[in-house]
Amino acid sequence: MPAVAELSPAQFVDRWPPPLAEREVVLLDVRESAEVAVASVPGTLHIPMAQVPARLGELDRNRPLVVMCHGGVRSRRVAEFLLDQGFENVFNLKGGIDAWSVEVDPRVPRY
Repeated sequence: MPAVAELSPAQFVDRWPPPLAEREVVLLDVRESAEVAVASVPGTLHIPMAQVPARLGELDRNRPLVVMCHGGVRSRRVAEFLLDQGFENVFNLKGGIDAWSVEVDPRVPRY
């Protein structure tokens, strides 16, 4: 299995600054709906981890996919799964939304 590339939230924003991110990359949030209700990043595609296999058709294979969760563990597993399914440009958001709050936008609540 290929290794999953990682990006910190700061690296994500440096690479795809707004509004470029909305057109060029998919930020896939694999947390549960209750978690997304507490804290979220605008413009993300929300597909809970357990639903990803059934919803692969919703993912754009032509754009990079950056997978995020709360701290980076679930998202790494989903990123590995996506690579196994033939997706090629997949990243794990290191530290998840918690790191996003610290590194990029302190208005995003930490939980």
